[in-house]
Amino acid sequence: MEIKKDFKNSLFKRQEISGELESEKNPSFDEVKRFISEKIKKPEETIEVRNVKGNFGKHIFYVDAYVYESEEDLDKMKQLTKTKKQRTKEAKKAKEEATKPKEEALETPTEEETKE
Repeated sequence: MEIKKDFKNSLFKRQEISGELESEKNPSFDEVKRFISEKIKKPEETIEVRNVKGNFGKHIFYVDAYVYESEEDLDKMKQLTKTKKQRTKEAKKAKEEATKPKEEALETPTEEETKE
């Protein structure tokens, strides 16, 4: 893999990488993560592959990826990129799960009730 552009974005605590990868077949995002990890000596968990593009009949693929300083920074950015609809859906699901154990506790009889 040959890195063409390497930009340090201190605002988002990440390194923005663009490069070319030569491969016989389309590389998967996991394979690209592995190549980038080996090239810049960072863990795969902190890498987010944005896209992999290729041209028909060529064995060169263009890769864009972000390498974050830590996994927490990556998680924060994923939360920011979610839409309002996705955030409300997650909040609704969390609320349902929080109320679910209380309802089950009310429905199940206690040991004292079963002995009587």
